[in-house]
Amino acid sequence: MSADPFLDLDEYARMPRLSGLWLSPDGRRLVVGVGTPDKKNARYATALWEVDPDGKRPARRLTRSTKGEAAAAFTPGGDLLFTSARPDPDGEDDDEPKAALWLLPAAGGDARVIAKPAGGVQGVVVSDNGTVVAGSSLLPSADGPDDDRDLRKQRKDAGVSAILHESYPIRFWDQDLGPARPRLLAGDLGDELELRDLTGHVGRALDEEGSWDISPDGRTVVAGWTVAERGGSQRGTLVAIDVGTGERRVLADDPAHDYGSPRVSPDGSRVAFTVYRRSSVDDPGDSWLAEVSLAGGPVRDLTADWDRRPHGARWTPDGAALIVAADDHGRAPLWRVDATSGAVTRLTPDHGYYGEIRVSPDGRWVYALRAAIDSPPAPVRVRADGSGDAEHLPGPAALPSVPGNLLEIAAEAGDGTSLRAWLALPSGASAEKPAPLLLWIHGGPQSSWNGWNWRWNPWVAVARGYAVLLPDPALSTGYGNDFIKRGWGAWGDAPYTDLLAITDVAERRADIDAARTAAMGGSFGGYMANWVAGHTDRFRAIVTHASLWGLEQMTGTTDAAYYWAREMTGQRMRDNSPHRFADAITTPVLVIHGDKDYRVPIGEALSLWWDLLSRSKAEDGSSIHKFLYFPDENHWILKPGNSKIWYATVLAFLDHHVRGVEWNPPELLG
Repeated sequence: MSADPFLDLDEYARMPRLSGLWLSPDGRRLVVGVGTPDKKNARYATALWEVDPDGKRPARRLTRSTKGEAAAAFTPGGDLLFTSARPDPDGEDDDEPKAALWLLPAAGGDARVIAKPAGGVQGVVVSDNGTVVAGSSLLPSADGPDDDRDLRKQRKDAGVSAILHESYPIRFWDQDLGPARPRLLAGDLGDELELRDLTGHVGRALDEEGSWDISPDGRTVVAGWTVAERGGSQRGTLVAIDVGTGERRVLADDPAHDYGSPRVSPDGSRVAFTVYRRSSVDDPGDSWLAEVSLAGGPVRDLTADWDRRPHGARWTPDGAALIVAADDHGRAPLWRVDATSGAVTRLTPDHGYYGEIRVSPDGRWVYALRAAIDSPPAPVRVRADGSGDAEHLPGPAALPSVPGNLLEIAAEAGDGTSLRAWLALPSGASAEKPAPLLLWIHGGPQSSWNGWNWRWNPWVAVARGYAVLLPDPALSTGYGNDFIKRGWGAWGDAPYTDLLAITDVAERRADIDAARTAAMGGSFGGYMANWVAGHTDRFRAIVTHASLWGLEQMTGTTDAAYYWAREMTGQRMRDNSPHRFADAITTPVLVIHGDKDYRVPIGEALSLWWDLLSRSKAEDGSSIHKFLYFPDENHWILKPGNSKIWYATVLAFLDHHVRGVEWNPPELLG
């Protein structure tokens, strides 16, 4: 690795990327996923590494294949279960391999396939007595996994790819939904794992992300269960499923709320989960922790009075508390929630973002991946009583040194609300050598600049001399519900003026060159970049990625139209749609979009590009605007080669308009 991988985009793409964390039942083994580019530079393949929970031994690699692996769970005896589409050395090769379930013995030896349903495996959970429950996608008429395999072959041999939909939604992020849909399969650990169909075909009820958990005795699965509603909407309920009979009973269902992310308590008597108060035209909604008896009974709220939104909950071994993360003023600390009173105690005082929470079986330690604006995810342990700082464990990759300094700045909004932002400054920035400023607007919109991001990394720009401003305007999380409500249904109002207010403060710094500023953002940040372009000419360049342009068009073609319909009335869409201000755009705009983006469909970029180009007044048809199009990418640019082109094109565009450098796009663009 070069001295500064943020300057060398090839080195940046090769930096190991950690994700996922799994702890064995005895607390002696900790496993993390490490992604690196494959040989064709076409995707990131993940390998599994073991990290010493005591922080003494160096990390060691456990798996290696071109397809990559994803950890799934540990067995009661400490064997590691993982999923992978790599070839089975003892089986036949598949034309279209799906993720099979593998077992890697704790005592050593080769991994072997223990289950291989045609629809793949995800969301594996294992009880204390070795009962395994996993999700797998089966065709609607399939009578179990074996029949599903035969039906898939018939469909393929007949040359059929069509999908008949009778409900909503039909797509999700970058996936077409159907005809196969998730079911739950169950079996008992042995030399082989015979999985039987636990739920049968249930349509949209189960998701692809594994929102279920199993009781310690292996008798009950608690799952998030989606129910259809009128008007194309849906709601999330919570159900308990008997593993022996498949009998299902409802634990929580309320048309005013969604329920999800269930966690069964260590003694199997209770279920903790997240409650989402559903949004409406006048209310951005909210979320909190609650619990219910596994035997049934009323839902008991735990943190409804806490003005933060917890996520990633894990029980302590004694069942007395839950450990969660929650956004808070540009950070995402760990918190301890008392399971009786709901009292909340902060455990980590630093500016880190903590995820992938695991609690040691003795209750002394909380393991997590810690990230921050200036630090990529890395394994740490934190004392469960909140004493002491997070301890970094010897991980698979050394933490890089960022090429600059991270500061925090504050401003006041027009309505008196306090605002804050991170400012990433180049090391050499000074009054004698002020840095050009890049306003980088986050997506969401209910999100926050509070952690590391490989796809939107400010340090790549900082390494080239830009100061990068990372603000949290109205609608951002971590500041309470009223802060979100300031921008609810009025995206072009407080979020926009907040961005300008915090930019004003940054530009008044002596080490910032206020005459050389640009703005960029992706998703909702792209929406705001478009809104900025149509409402001010103060920026020298605008970069808009996966952006919303015509709200009425977008909200009817996105993958979850029912959600946006709760906030956006017809009048609000018209008032806040950036396309209405296309005539006012004089700033050069770089439009970026992936064709497989189903959250913000490609039609948004095509409409934006036409509205920009059709207003060109140059006789030769030339334009100050550019369009970077990725036919094989989605809402995010994920392939290593394409990611490099993304950064290189963005930087070339900024350099040209902000610094006056000759336009010099990447050679590989032809």
